[in-house]
Amino acid sequence: RYIALNEFCRGKFIEGGLPAERVVVKPNFVDFDAPQSVARAGFLFVGRLSVEKGVATLAAAMGLLPDARLRVAGDGPEAGLLDGVPGVAKLGNLPGEAVRHEMSHAAALVVPSICYENFPRTIAEAFACRTPVIASRIGALAELVRDGETGLLFEPGNPHDLADKIAWALAHPEQMAAMGRTARAQYEAEFSAEVNYRRLMEIYDEVLAEQEMNKR
Repeated sequence: RYIALNEFCRGKFIEGGLPAERVVVKPNFVDFDAPQSVARAGFLFVGRLSVEKGVATLAAAMGLLPDARLRVAGDGPEAGLLDGVPGVAKLGNLPGEAVRHEMSHAAALVVPSICYENFPRTIAEAFACRTPVIASRIGALAELVRDGETGLLFEPGNPHDLADKIAWALAHPEQMAAMGRTARAQYEAEFSAEVNYRRLMEIYDEVLAEQEMNKR
């Protein structure tokens, strides 16, 4: 079997020539408890500050939002694009526990990638933290984030659309909190360690059963 992390990637692997009957889906997962309920404020970016991650889009969007606050965990060649942008605080690279702390206090995680992502673990982590995600409507991101349910989607590379979504989130904190609760429910149903272990065992069992059938 070939394991894809989502249906979008499965489709791409099949387009590339892998046999469809041998490509199955099992997502990434994380394993930690839901955080305590706290007051949330501001937005968060976590990841490498590079071209494909949409840093230019993020910087331009924040330039349109004088009242928004964004904390940035990560570093990379595009870090300078965020220098001097109002409301942006650069935190540098953070250990996992510190990232989860930031997620648990943010109104939303922003994922402005302009490339096909496979399955960013940051999305599973955000969902586990009851944090909705504002993401580009591209590739697997449009599958992982359910628009209006676990977050908001915007046109990739469009800072005005991203700014509109962030502004909406600022104006609707209760709706964003409700999306965060739905995101946690999706984490528990699909992205937890227990669920993923069970799915992996199912895949192994399918392969072993197929092997036994072939021996007969």
